[in-house]
Amino acid sequence: MAKKKTDETGEVVDAAETQAVEANAEEAGTEGTEKKPKRASKKADESTEGASASVVDAVIDTAASAVDAVTGIVSEGAAKLAEAISGGPAKLASKGKRAERIGVVASDKMTKTVVVRVDRLIKHPVYRKYVRKRKKFMAHDELGSKIGDKVRIIETRPLSARKRWRVVEIIQKAEL
Repeated sequence: MAKKKTDETGEVVDAAETQAVEANAEEAGTEGTEKKPKRASKKADESTEGASASVVDAVIDTAASAVDAVTGIVSEGAAKLAEAISGGPAKLASKGKRAERIGVVASDKMTKTVVVRVDRLIKHPVYRKYVRKRKKFMAHDELGSKIGDKVRIIETRPLSARKRWRVVEIIQKAEL
């Protein structure tokens, strides 16, 4: 015997009939949806389209202004961050990461060349004691540093047989 169901109105309906009606509706493509009533006139359509178009335009304008504001803030923040990291104004053309050392000028007897002594501490691998190591670099000097000045040197292309460093800044002048 077929199962009986009650529908929305409270009438008793046969389950087999309900399944057959649903199958027909799926084949027809309506899937049980009702037809929508037609609109009364075109004037009502035009007025609602105009109102929705103006609302859409307002939303687009607001979103565009918000995007412009965020873009400006982000670019300012990125510029400040780059300036803070580099220690100066942001440079457009970067030369990559070059080796830098900080040392004391040991000799300035040559023309536009200084000898910079760089001291460093390393831990001895066996004895675990800190050992002081030092190395001398010949550096090109356009800034006019003197003996005893603390300078920052940066690696550069070969400028002569032994000169491959350049003085970038004088950090601290020697006390006289």
